[in-house]
Amino acid sequence: MTAQGYALFDAPIGRCGIAWSERGIAGVQLPESSDRATRARMQKRFPDAREGEAPREIQRAVDAIERLLGGGKASLESLVLDLSALPPFQRRVYEAARAIAPGETVTYGALAARIGAPDQARAVGQALGRNPFAIVVPCHRVTAANGKLGGFSASGGAATKLKLLELEGAHGPQPALFEGDGALGFDPKRAATHLRKADPTLARVIERVGPCALELKKTSTMFAMLAEAIVYQQLHAKAAATIYGRVCALFPRAHQGPTAQHILRVSDAKLLGAGLSRAKFLALRDLAKRTAAGEIPSLAEARDMDDETLVERLTLVRGIGRWTVEMLLIFRLARPDVLPVDDFGIRKGFAVAWRKRKLPTPKELARYGERWAPYRTAASWYLWRAAAF
Repeated sequence: MTAQGYALFDAPIGRCGIAWSERGIAGVQLPESSDRATRARMQKRFPDAREGEAPREIQRAVDAIERLLGGGKASLESLVLDLSALPPFQRRVYEAARAIAPGETVTYGALAARIGAPDQARAVGQALGRNPFAIVVPCHRVTAANGKLGGFSASGGAATKLKLLELEGAHGPQPALFEGDGALGFDPKRAATHLRKADPTLARVIERVGPCALELKKTSTMFAMLAEAIVYQQLHAKAAATIYGRVCALFPRAHQGPTAQHILRVSDAKLLGAGLSRAKFLALRDLAKRTAAGEIPSLAEARDMDDETLVERLTLVRGIGRWTVEMLLIFRLARPDVLPVDDFGIRKGFAVAWRKRKLPTPKELARYGERWAPYRTAASWYLWRAAAF
């Protein structure tokens, strides 16, 4: 999407951004962790645009957005959007979404039916996940059919979506377990069926363990995920939780955990005083600097990246290795086909289930595990269970 200019503006949810072209609004950006991060996001989305004063028509749009989020009555349906670069299906989805009134919600399936594609609920969700016109195209008013919020691509994810619904007077469902569609990234029953057929030995593990009960961890931002992962590395869970709790306690108003700006502003003495090792202290600082500079992908960007690309991007951060990113892929982003071959528990589970005296090497496990695709995440979960046999 091309744009001539962009501007930041204040709203009840924080400082937002708006970009424009000759055809109308080119994009709307919800707040990131700081003004600098929001500005960096706008510059990345619209590299040819210059920051400046919004034209009169764009300022009217800003006023309407601020009024709506402030609890007032404002219709955004008449605002002109630049849809020129979007495919027809996305346009249809966005037009239908714009007809959802403030304070109301519809499901992805219901919205798909409205555009005459009742079997395309997932495609509708994907289109809304790429929505460049946050608020104006109210994707926050579209929820999952399972009583949960469903995905939301803005910083803060489901929490931001719920906040927007509350500002509009809607009573949305509870936030999803993770920043996706509120469920695993695969069907556990289908995965188990595939794994049984693909591998008789793993089939015996599945029979003994029962249904896959992979539990996802709640997610707020990419920074929060990685910061917590850094603290927990190579520590017993109880000790790590204590230290991470002390780090969070340094920022009592940060209800979803510290942000990059918090970590950049706090003194070295306070961070180290929370119990962080020197290595983890330096890793957190590096993560914060890279996040503030816009080098770390947001949750929305992460969902559009393949596994290897995300591993490549995140392992640039000091103290974050492939294993850490793979844990994020499994337990935070619910990717269906991840096999952490360096994980001791998985290698041990394989040795136990296959009655091997030695642990398999990562290469051996990776080669053998190819037969489990595209459900290697489920296979990993069963191997963790097998390690306890």
